[in-house]
Amino acid sequence: MIITTMLGSFLIVFLFIVCVFVFLHFVPLGLWISAMAAGVHVGIFNLVGMRLRRVPPARIVLPLIKANKAGLDVNVNQLEAHFLAGGDVDKVVDALIAAHRAQITLPFERSAAIDLAGRNVLEAVQMSVNPKVIETPVVSAVAKNGIELKVKARVTVRANLDRLVGGAGEATVIARVSEGIITSVGLADDHKQVLANPDHISQIVLAKGLDAGTAFEILSIDIADVDVGRNIGAALLTDQAEADKRIAQAKAEERRTMAVAREQEMKAYTQEMQAKVVESQAEVPVALAIALREGRLGVMDYYNMNNILADTQMRDTIAKSAPAAVPGAIKPEEPKNR
Repeated sequence: MIITTMLGSFLIVFLFIVCVFVFLHFVPLGLWISAMAAGVHVGIFNLVGMRLRRVPPARIVLPLIKANKAGLDVNVNQLEAHFLAGGDVDKVVDALIAAHRAQITLPFERSAAIDLAGRNVLEAVQMSVNPKVIETPVVSAVAKNGIELKVKARVTVRANLDRLVGGAGEATVIARVSEGIITSVGLADDHKQVLANPDHISQIVLAKGLDAGTAFEILSIDIADVDVGRNIGAALLTDQAEADKRIAQAKAEERRTMAVAREQEMKAYTQEMQAKVVESQAEVPVALAIALREGRLGVMDYYNMNNILADTQMRDTIAKSAPAAVPGAIKPEEPKNR
């Protein structure tokens, strides 16, 4: 009986402790007391509703206390809605406080929109107060005389809170400034003009309004360094001359190949004609024999033809064996007719 009574008492105490933990979990009394002590009116049932909506009450109440102490007009529903949308409530409140201290007009809706857009709203407010310096990479540009200049610039920008949602970022600003530097150097007749007046580049680039459509306002563009690079014009002319030389060599090789092919063709044609001549000469005796047999050629005609051929061959032999006439040699005098 005594054991049963002790077990019943232990079970009641255990259930009581469990109920207290469950109650304190759903009803954050400590957080509610802190809010009341800070002068922030948050209903106990509102805190319970946050638990039921799976919203950590501390993520809402503590930023609310901070905003109330800073004198901001922010309520629980705004912070809870922003948290449920996936935003960072604490960062938004810090940005509102920083803007309020810097006397920058920043409504809660715009701050929440900037945060939900994926941008760091606190850093944006800090950049509005303290401008940021963006350093461009080394930009290679060529003047009209063909000399390459390597320019590095520092761009001082300030965040534009009105265009932060939907505006382009730092990469766009760097790309536009680099393009402006290339254009400015390209307009110079001589690279020495750029080296003598580098601020002329800044003036031209600033006059283009490169911050349009971006989330920043360009305050100044300072040329940090200008180095002389290669002679691009001379290199291009050299490459062009080399290309022309290769084209000429290719055309000459093409003509030589065609001449060799034509020569081979003529040799083949000559050999073919010689073969036909030899073939025709081989047919002459046969034709003579047929003519003698058929009576179209007499024996005396045949002998006369052989005599003519022998006489012609003798004349050719004598002409080839006679010494060539020497220029300036004295000819022997011919005997005078008596």
